[in-house]
Amino acid sequence: MSEPLRIGVAGLGVVGTGTLTVLERHHELIADRCGRPAMVTAVSARDRRKERGVDLSAVRWFDDPTAMASDPEIDVVVELIGGEAGVAKDVVETALAHGKHVVTANKAMLAHAGTELAGRAEESGAVLACEAAVCGGIPAIKTVREGLAGNAVEAIYGILNGSSNYILTTMRETGREFGEVLADTQKLGYAEADPSLDVDGIDAAHKLAILTALAFNTRVDYEGIHVEGIREVSALDINYAEELGYRIKLLGIARRADGGIEQRVHPCMVPKSAPIANVEGVNNAVVAEGDFVGNILTEGAGAGAGPTASAVVADIMDIARGTNLPTFAVPASNLHPLASRGMHEHQGGYYLRLMCLDRPGVLTEITAALRDEAISVESMVQRGRGPSGEPVPIVITTHETREAGMMRALKAIEQLDAVLEAPRLIRIENP
Repeated sequence: MSEPLRIGVAGLGVVGTGTLTVLERHHELIADRCGRPAMVTAVSARDRRKERGVDLSAVRWFDDPTAMASDPEIDVVVELIGGEAGVAKDVVETALAHGKHVVTANKAMLAHAGTELAGRAEESGAVLACEAAVCGGIPAIKTVREGLAGNAVEAIYGILNGSSNYILTTMRETGREFGEVLADTQKLGYAEADPSLDVDGIDAAHKLAILTALAFNTRVDYEGIHVEGIREVSALDINYAEELGYRIKLLGIARRADGGIEQRVHPCMVPKSAPIANVEGVNNAVVAEGDFVGNILTEGAGAGAGPTASAVVADIMDIARGTNLPTFAVPASNLHPLASRGMHEHQGGYYLRLMCLDRPGVLTEITAALRDEAISVESMVQRGRGPSGEPVPIVITTHETREAGMMRALKAIEQLDAVLEAPRLIRIENP
C-alpha cells in the first residue's frame, strides 16, 4: 500500500469535526478504495480547549491556519473556515502557492474568486476540489463535470437552499406566515440568527454561480445573477398556488437563451406534477438538462455535518487516488466570459396577486394595463365582495411574455387608485 495522504484541516466546526469522524470511522474502507490511507495529521481552529467530540491527541495543532497551509508535511489542506475572503482565502492561496491540494466547502469564496483560484491550482499542479460547496451530500458537481461530460448542458436548476425550502414547505403545510415559520426554523437550527444568506437567496446564488461555470464552461460570474428571496411570499400566495396546481419553490436557474445565459434566483410557481415540486423540507435538489441524456435529478440532504463531510471526504479520496480534474470541468484558461442575458429579456408566465377595492371598472383597468403590453391572461380568480372598504384579492396568471413588458404593466397597475398594495409577482416555471 502507498504512503498515507497527509491531511491538514482548517476549521473544526460542525463540518470539520464531521470530516474527522468520517475519516476515522471509515479509515479501512477509504484505504481499501484508494490504495492508500488518508490520515489527518494537523488541524487548526480558534479554540484549542473546546470539546469537539473527536480525538485530537495524535495530530499537530496550529493556531495559525495559514502556517499550517504551508507546512511541508501536509499534502492536502481542507479549508472549512468559511467566508468570502479573509483567513479562508489566505489559507487556500497559501496552500496552492506551495503546491498543496485543497478541498473546500466554501461556496462564497468560490462564487467570488473561483476562476482565479482554479487558475492558481492549475499553475501549481494542485487540485482545487469543492464538491461540498454545492448542496452538501448531493454529488451535484460530479454529476455535471463527470457524469454529463459528453453532453452539452442546456440548463441547470434546483432547490439550492434547504432552509428556504423548509420554510416554504412548512408554510404550505401549516398555513402560517413567513415570519412565524422563520422564527421556528431558527429555533430548530435550520436557519442562522441572521437568516439573510438563506432567505434572501444569497446562499443559493453562490451555489448557482459555481454550477453555471461547470455547466457552461464559463468564468464564475456571481455579479451577473438576478437574486430575489422569499420574505415577500405569503400564506395567501401559497394557498392560491395550490389551488392553481402549483407549488412555490425558491429556485436557482441557469439556462441557455437567445443572446446568452440566464442566471437567476427567485421564488417560482412550479407545477405540482414536476418532480422538483415534491422535494420537501430541508432537502436540496439539482436538475441538469443534457442534450443526449435528458433531465437528471439528484436529491438529498443539502447541509449538515454528515452530508457535507461525506462530500469533503469524497474529494479527499479522489486526491488519494491521483485524480486531478479541472475545478470547473475545463482548464481555467479555457473558461470563457459569461454572456449574461439580462432579466428584462426573460420570457415566461407570471402569477400576479392584487389587493383591490371591489368596485365597478377595476378589472377593466387592470386588463387594459396588461393589454397595452401585449400580455395575455391565462386565468383569473376573484372572490366575493369583502366588507366595505376592505381590499379583496384578484389573482391573475399570464401566458408567456417578456419580463420588461410585465414590469411596465405592473408599474401602471400599481398606480391605479383601486389597487391598495404593491402587486405581488411570482414567475411561473414549467420544467
